[in-house]
Amino acid sequence: MPRSEPIKAVRGVRDILPRDRPLWRATERAAAEVATRFAYQEIVTAIIERAELIERVGEDTDAVAKELYRFEDRGGRKLALRPEATAGVVRAYFEGGLNQGPQPARLYLFGPMFRYDRPQKGRYRQFFQYDIEAIGSTSPALDAEVIEIAAGWLRESGISDLRLELNSIGDNVCRPAYLELLREHYRPFKDQLHGDCQRRLETNPLRLLDCKVPQCQPFKADAPRITDHLCGPCSEAWDAVRGLLDAAGIEYSHNPYLVRGLDYYTRTVFEFYPAGATGQQDALASGGRYDGLAEAEGWPSTPGVGFAGGFDRVVEIMAASGVEVIAAPAADVAVLADAGLELAAAEVARICRRVRSVAVDYEPKSLAAKMRSADKLGARWVVLLSGDEAPRRVARLRDMASGEQAEVEWDQLPERLA
Repeated sequence: MPRSEPIKAVRGVRDILPRDRPLWRATERAAAEVATRFAYQEIVTAIIERAELIERVGEDTDAVAKELYRFEDRGGRKLALRPEATAGVVRAYFEGGLNQGPQPARLYLFGPMFRYDRPQKGRYRQFFQYDIEAIGSTSPALDAEVIEIAAGWLRESGISDLRLELNSIGDNVCRPAYLELLREHYRPFKDQLHGDCQRRLETNPLRLLDCKVPQCQPFKADAPRITDHLCGPCSEAWDAVRGLLDAAGIEYSHNPYLVRGLDYYTRTVFEFYPAGATGQQDALASGGRYDGLAEAEGWPSTPGVGFAGGFDRVVEIMAASGVEVIAAPAADVAVLADAGLELAAAEVARICRRVRSVAVDYEPKSLAAKMRSADKLGARWVVLLSGDEAPRRVARLRDMASGEQAEVEWDQLPERLA
């Protein structure tokens, strides 16, 4: 039979290999440490959700309309792979009874998300996010808090040169009147707009401010700014968020074109970029307040605020910036034994594993070749076991840095390695 082609990875996904993991671990550790300092607790939600949960809260977004992975299970249930975490976290907040505990519930999550997007550098169909959610309070101080967490995470990951863009998009009290002003501004130019923007002009005009199509850019400059049309409570919240960021020493710029296209988003929206980045796809973390999301899912009206940060992009920038992370060796100790001593080598390894990580070289090759392999593993010590020594339950312990070597009883190895 002809040999078949090797089965390779699905297009748009990738493997994160051991050599890449140190940078990933460093930014994951920074994320967890910053979240914990702010008293956020880790939550793990399902990767698979009911498609309705995602569709109901994001039907006008590309992530749902064009990019959602939908499928039916054997029971005919319509399911989806989550494109983001917030909808699932809000669901878990109610289903898990977190709404009955201290408020707000401060939560963080790590995990894979899925979107059927055109694969390109830095964009994958399976990607990984850091998610922060504070659910159960309308306080603008929480808006500033999640921004401070995002800034702390990025800086502790070694990305210090950042740009924070900030805006307010009002709420269901002041936004309707503003949207009508926006329609009045754009209607004279309707025939000159991109097709998607022509459709959104009447249904979702806020998205026109977010459009990146070149033909639509000239019409933004004179568009009314929502921050000039906020109601009293939204204006007070806008002032409070900026004051809190000033007090925290976090620099930001007001971007009047920064919006969210869904009704459940309210007031604060923000994005972090590496300095010099120009495109929205370069955002490292994006977030905002979503006081209408719980109700959109069918739960009682409950306020919330949070952000999602992309591990893939952050790690890419860490690598490009030369962030150095000292990788732990694959093994602290390598056990090298003569042929036929596999049982003895395995026992010595078990003894050494009480205090150190250990790899046993079982391959039938010369001692010199095994020493080279131990060096590649980064082993600090080598335990040499010969046919003469094994019956006496002794071995030679070699320090790879100094080259010093001594005969040691097996049971004494943990003490020498500690």
